Amino acid sequence: MNTKENIESRLWDYIDGNSTAEEKIIIENFLGGNVQWQKTYKELLEIQKMLTSSELEQPSLRFTKNVMDKISNYNVSPAAKNYINKKIIWAIGAFFITLITGFLIYAFAQINWNLPGNNNLIFDFKNIDLSKFFNSTYARIFLMISVVLGLMLIDSFLAGKKNELYSGS
Repeated sequence: MNTKENIESRLWDYIDGNSTAEEKIIIENFLGGNVQWQKTYKELLEIQKMLTSSELEQPSLRFTKNVMDKISNYNVSPAAKNYINKKIIWAIGAFFITLITGFLIYAFAQINWNLPGNNNLIFDFKNIDLSKFFNSTYARIFLMISVVLGLMLIDSFLAGKKNELYSGS
């Protein structure tokens, strides 16, 4: 109960006036009869006097001006619509749309539309053979072209960044 931290926190509340009337009576009784409480109270009063008598230091106006001048030398980041290349976004979108369209065309080509009972357009997905798709030459050509186009897109993007870097210096 009478640990150093507990004594200090109760005394700080007493000094700051945050104690209730009952706590004030108890603390005054401890201060009257306990040497440890009296010693800690005197230390805390000295700290309180030092805190109230000292003024907070403020930086000089020249320091503030120097800091603001340094900050103004840096380039401010432009708004997002200025540095996002819309052509890249369109190219990525076109790539994925082409990819999805290719998969759908191949899937519909695998369906046997002449089966009896297909009049209500219920698809039998068991007839779609994906092993043919992933092993076919056409799929490999499509994937190779997609990879080459993706690499060309990355190359043009990085070349643009490199030109911006050298022209901005």
